[in-house]
Amino acid sequence: MLRALPLRPFNRCFPSKPLSTLMPKRKSSSEAVETPAKKSRLVKTKEQPEPLAQRSESLWKVGAHVSAAGGIQNAIANAAAVGANSFALFVKSQRKWTSPALTQETISAFKAGLKEHGYDPRHILPHGSYLINLGNPDATKRKKSYDCFLDDLKRCEALGLALYNFHPGSTVGQATTEESISLIAQSINDAHKATESVVTVLENMAGAGNIIGGDFQHLAQIIQQVDDKTRVGVCLDTCHMFAAGYDLRVKEEWDRIVTTFDEQVGLQYLRAMHLNDSKTPHNSKKDRHENIGMGHIGLTAFHHILNDVRMQGIPLILETPSFEQPEVWATEIAVLDGLSGFDLQSEEGLDGLVERVKAVVKRAEGGGKKGKKGKKAPAKKGKKKEEQEDEEDEDE
Repeated sequence: MLRALPLRPFNRCFPSKPLSTLMPKRKSSSEAVETPAKKSRLVKTKEQPEPLAQRSESLWKVGAHVSAAGGIQNAIANAAAVGANSFALFVKSQRKWTSPALTQETISAFKAGLKEHGYDPRHILPHGSYLINLGNPDATKRKKSYDCFLDDLKRCEALGLALYNFHPGSTVGQATTEESISLIAQSINDAHKATESVVTVLENMAGAGNIIGGDFQHLAQIIQQVDDKTRVGVCLDTCHMFAAGYDLRVKEEWDRIVTTFDEQVGLQYLRAMHLNDSKTPHNSKKDRHENIGMGHIGLTAFHHILNDVRMQGIPLILETPSFEQPEVWATEIAVLDGLSGFDLQSEEGLDGLVERVKAVVKRAEGGGKKGKKGKKAPAKKGKKKEEQEDEEDEDE
């Protein structure tokens, strides 16, 4: 039987001081600054952000994809500040093929931060580069993707992390789905032989164009061809599922989705979820994330997830627009945490919770930039932004 967890007071979601206090203050031009003879080799660590929310004791590990600006060790404090019980991050630039190697100082600072804030590596979900396409039939381009992929895995191992989430890839219109699936599996096998422990976590996709992963069967076929099945898993993105035709809005349909996934892939492979609402309707094949309860999926679907014991103990990561304002995620995490054991017949009801999200998003829209997680590259000439987003995994 599910243990009812009280909805935490939402006034904890908002800072007691202005947001400006969350960022280090710049020195005024009038302050005397002595220029050091040599650049410091110390790890860059930002001032600890002020906590906006307390972390709950929920068995459902809700978090967000937080910024690692200034050094990946900063992601840990950023996650703790919004009350996250899990978090995602990029272990290097998601828009570059290569990045400087991690220093021992950075690695030590990251591990110390995990210990300080009490995060279990099983609840941290690094996200792979958007450039990676292991399904590309062009051997030269696929090798470029594989090298980036392998570098990510080695970084995760150096940091003591257990999981690594990535988009499977695309046929780019030059191979069959089956051929690309085999290429993806072979790359995973090669990477497993070159590393020791990190679990490679395949993400389901929205089903657009030539992209692999919109159908659970695609994920199952990749896993079938992976030699070490203890090192492969799946991350289910709610927006992607919905866009690909899986309707999780009704409880019976959600249960049917989980049953289908278990039959086709296996629940033992479910290692994480991305919790995102959708800007576009069911079966749109478009990947457009919306804040929780404000899109076409609606908050009821997330109530199904946050009361399903099968979703306990894995990272449940928000990738919703934050508008550069941390209280957005703090509020969404508090709402999601509060759904566990929430009485749908209560006086406030889900509508009241949605209004709380809408209120903080409205404030944030007036003072921030949209979409803190992974900014999209500028649109290519002759291509609309939406078209480029749909094909972002097909370029290489």
